Formats: sequence, structure tokens, C-alpha cells
Amino acid sequence: MYLGHTEENMALSFSEEQAMILDGAREFCSAKSDIESVRKLLTSDQGFNADVWKEIVELGWLGVAIPENFGGSGLGVGSVVPIAECMGKNLLATPFFSTTLAAQAILRAGTPGQQDLWLPKIAEGAIATLALIESEDWGNDTLTCTASEMADGLVLEGAKMFVTDAAVTDLFVVAVNYQGNSALVLVNKDQVDSKAIQHQTLIDETKRSSIIDFTGITVSKDAMLDISKTDSTLRDIKLIGALLVAAEATGSTAAALDLTVEYLKTRKQFGKLIGSYQSLKHPTVDMLNQMEAARGLVYHAATIVGDDSLDKDMEVACRMAKVQATEALLFAGDRAVQFHGGMGFTYECDAQLYIRRAQWSQQQFGDAYHHRKRLVPLLLD
Repeated sequence: MYLGHTEENMALSFSEEQAMILDGAREFCSAKSDIESVRKLLTSDQGFNADVWKEIVELGWLGVAIPENFGGSGLGVGSVVPIAECMGKNLLATPFFSTTLAAQAILRAGTPGQQDLWLPKIAEGAIATLALIESEDWGNDTLTCTASEMADGLVLEGAKMFVTDAAVTDLFVVAVNYQGNSALVLVNKDQVDSKAIQHQTLIDETKRSSIIDFTGITVSKDAMLDISKTDSTLRDIKLIGALLVAAEATGSTAAALDLTVEYLKTRKQFGKLIGSYQSLKHPTVDMLNQMEAARGLVYHAATIVGDDSLDKDMEVACRMAKVQATEALLFAGDRAVQFHGGMGFTYECDAQLYIRRAQWSQQQFGDAYHHRKRLVPLLLD
């Protein structure tokens, strides 16, 4: 069995900066995203509160993982995890995850000129997003979206699915096939016609996603990120994305648990609180245990993931966190609905928000099967 570097595999720390971020994020997310506010945004076009987004920018959260020389605080990706967890617990909808991951792509593969231009803008509130996949299968790495050379630059052809926050973004980071190799290209929002954006209906109504046809869009060759770093950057971005989804899912699991426990403490049947029945106690304890296991794996990954290319131990940590966290949320969301009885299956019951979040989170950046399949060669001889 592969054990890697024993000290790194056992690493779990929580810095003073992370503790401060967690305390601040808990207070902010709780105050700005109560369940009534969440429900009001479900049917809105952009899916988030613009005023809350401005406050997030002012708090400096977009710059947490951006180096100081680009206007950020340089605390690293690990310090984004507490924010993601708190957003997940309060179902706070913003373009934070999309923007953070796009910034990581530019940080890891961007040219100095691209970094100087875009990273300060992102730290100051510009919204960015990734356009990576062309089907619903995260395991399919084939890029049919292409960038071809022409006299005055590059012309794109092909569409992308599940481009999050596409309607409000300022910048797209698009994965393309360029002369038989993977490449990342920057596309400004002004270059994408509104008719090329097809909004998708998602099971998690707190999220926004679109299909975008980039066919015919031309960009300069300066819009391409360093092609020699593309493969490693795509790999890292998918792993970091899986980690952030895992952190968000862990927070949502905690919220589903709180909702369930509160109901068990107040609902009576046959003259007794239903929380007194062992058939409901035991699964509730299972929810807690799975959530705590997920939290441990998420913060272990947050401890060892850095700004450099992710090594084998970091890959293992991110994949294990994604598996455990999203499986925990699937279980918690299902139990929350079941324990609320017939009411739990209605749209008015808040439990359905978590089972919907569970279905979305499971699929983002690969489901549990996807990551287990890739963990096998990493953990076994």
C-alpha cells in the first residue's frame, strides 16, 4: 500500500489566520444568508445578492489565495476552505467559487502580463469563471472545443457545458484543443454574444450554470495561457475544485443535521418526541459521524495543498475529501427528507434544499466513483 510521506499524510493544522477567517465567515454568512433570503434568490436571474457580493469583495475574500503583489493577502488555497464551509452551511449563493478557481488557473499558468492584468482585478471584485467540460462526464478529458490559428490570432469553435455564473462573469477561462494539445484561453465577456449563452435548469436552484457556444469568437494569441503549464494546471484546478466543493458540502451537511435534530426535538408522534426512537437516533448519529469524517479530510487537504503543482499526497487528500464529503451530504439530505415524513417531500420543506445540493455537489468535479477509481492506483501497489 502507498503511504507517501507519513508526516504529510498525518498533517492537520489550523492557523491563526484560518481561525480568524472561519470566525468571520461564520458570522457573515449566518447574518447575510438566512433561509428566507436563500429562498428569495431561488427564482432570481443572477441567483445572488449583489450587495452581499460587494461586501464579500470588501472583506478581501477574493484575494485570500492571490499573492500580495497582485493585491491579495497571499494566504493560499487552504485558507479558502473555511469560507467555502461557511457558505455551504448557509447556502450562500455567490460567484465566489467560480472566481476563485479561475484566479487559480491564471496564477498557475498565466503569463506575467495576464497575471498583472487580471489577478488585481479579481481581487478587487471582477467575476471570472471556468469553461472546462463538454459533456456531463468529468472523466472525459477529450477537448472537442478547438482554437485554430488565423492571420490575426485564434478562432474558437465548440461549446462548453456547466459554465457556472456565466451570465454575470467578466472573464471566461476556456479549455481548448490547440494543435493537438490542451490549452487555456482567456475570453472577455464582451466577446460572447448573449445568444450564445443557454441557461441551464439545475437541480440545485441556488446555483447558476449555462451552456456556451464559443464558435466564431476570435482572440489574440496573447490570450492563451502558458501552454507548457496547461496539463498540470487543469489537473490542479480540478482537484482544488473538488476540495472546495467538498468543503461546501461539509457545511451543508452540518446544516442538514441541525435541521433534522431540531425537527426530532419538536415533532411528536403517539405522544412522544420522535427523536426518542432509536430508529431515528442511530441514523442521526451516522450523519454526525460522516460529517465529522468529511471535515477532518477536508481540513487535512487544506493543510497540505499549496500554490505549487499538487503532488501525490495532495491529490489523495483532495480526492478522499470529495468522496467523503459528498457522500455524507447525500446521506444527510436523504435522512433529512425522510425524517420530515410526507412534508419532507414538499417544495416548502427546507430539507429538500439539502438533498438538491447533495445531487449537484456529487457531480461537480467528479462523483464518488470517479475519485475512488483514481484513488486505487494511488493507494494500492
